[in-house]
Amino acid sequence: MQLSDLDVTKTYTYADYLKWTFDERLELIKGKIFKMSPAPGSVHQRISLRITLRNTYSSTARCMCSMLSKKN
Repeated sequence: MQLSDLDVTKTYTYADYLKWTFDERLELIKGKIFKMSPAPGSVHQRISLRITLRNTYSSTARCMCSMLSKKN
């Protein structure tokens, strides 16, 4: 089934949503279909974690970031 097979002007139910087998990520909000953006990649998440740690824990964060950046 393709997203283009659905009528985007129609209101759908959660039961309809459970039957769909699309490769792309979709969400249903108040009966309307919306495409979801892809999940962030591992590099994005690693950078985000480093920024969060530095902003939250300052000196402790440097230690944590150096541990996370080491490759096994």
